[in-house]
Amino acid sequence: MIGRDPSCQIALNPNQYLIVSRRHATIRPCSPWKQGWEICDLNSINGTYVNGYPLRGCCQLHAGDRIELGQDGPQFIFECQFSPSPSPVSPVSSASSLTSVSVIAHKTPDTVTFSQLFPLASTGQDLTQKAFLRPAILTVVFVVLMFMAVGQAMVFNLLLATYLTGAASYFVYQLCGKPKPWWVFLGCAIATGLILTSPLLPLSIIVFRDILPGSLPEEGELISFTSLLIRMFFGAGLMEELLKALPIIGAYFLGKLLRSPWREQIGVWEPLDGILLGTASGVGFTLLETLGQYVPDIIDNVTFQAGQGSAQLMGLQLLIPRLLGSVAGHIAYSGYFGYFIGLSVLKPRKAWQILATGYLCAAILHALWNASGFVSSLLLAVVGILSYTCLAAAILKARAISPTRSQNFATRLF
Repeated sequence: MIGRDPSCQIALNPNQYLIVSRRHATIRPCSPWKQGWEICDLNSINGTYVNGYPLRGCCQLHAGDRIELGQDGPQFIFECQFSPSPSPVSPVSSASSLTSVSVIAHKTPDTVTFSQLFPLASTGQDLTQKAFLRPAILTVVFVVLMFMAVGQAMVFNLLLATYLTGAASYFVYQLCGKPKPWWVFLGCAIATGLILTSPLLPLSIIVFRDILPGSLPEEGELISFTSLLIRMFFGAGLMEELLKALPIIGAYFLGKLLRSPWREQIGVWEPLDGILLGTASGVGFTLLETLGQYVPDIIDNVTFQAGQGSAQLMGLQLLIPRLLGSVAGHIAYSGYFGYFIGLSVLKPRKAWQILATGYLCAAILHALWNASGFVSSLLLAVVGILSYTCLAAAILKARAISPTRSQNFATRLF
């Protein structure tokens, strides 16, 4: 096994060889009836190359073959000697025939291949499997659509909001490193939107803001920070985090009813699943709240005073920071709570304790954010950084304890 994981037989420095996956490739004896050795790529994110050609699956190795882990990554030379044997070579006996695998210290500077001159000729197929092409294509598509929507404020805002929240969720997806279908995220975001437009929202308002002490302060009302924090804890934190968690819980029960591979794709089986679906739920909540409440309200209020043009400009100015800040806002809270939902699946005996801890922590962060907005912009920034830090810490822990850790893709962003 070759990779950055310390358990690999050839373990590379994880800080120096960032292009190499944790378990990048494996070299093993061929089948018992076929003498020799073969190399197999382990679904590495940057691919394995043998003599300059991308490896797909496995291929047999010969003495002198050059192995490269990712383009312009560390290179190895395969050296082997076979001792004659009258009997068929078994994996055990052939294991002794491998004499060495050595690292190439220097590359030949004066050799230029066709694929080096025309990179697309050799990497075109790989682009669709990496994280390079799709974000750029979607960006170009949204840019063209936004050019077409100039002058149509509602359509332009919708396109911009979709792009920004999609970029935020994609960022979290890359941090998590667990493959999950895009339509699962879309379904979770839509489910959150449907919940917010259903009778569940008015019912929740009655419970958390009328019965419990979660009534929001009226305009001009003087209130202490402690009282404001308590109101936000019940009226925003507990209420909204519960509504955003419903699609995650629904995905868990739906996954239990399905058969493989649908159950693994849709269900919640570990903290990474909970974080990813919580992120999607936060996106749905942010889009509906921003486009359906905050932006229309500010446009209506400013239109009477400064005209339609100024109102639309202020609405756009509100739209952009709210959606960009969603990684430290709704996405952070619901993703953090999603971690605890997934952890409760891994630790069913402590499920209620885990869920209660996660619910309270997410609600407290949410309440702190809402209350800080009435006090100080500096305090608001501190709370936002704290919220994102909690989400990032949850992602790191979720990756470390993931049952599918060997199958997840490596991620390191600077």
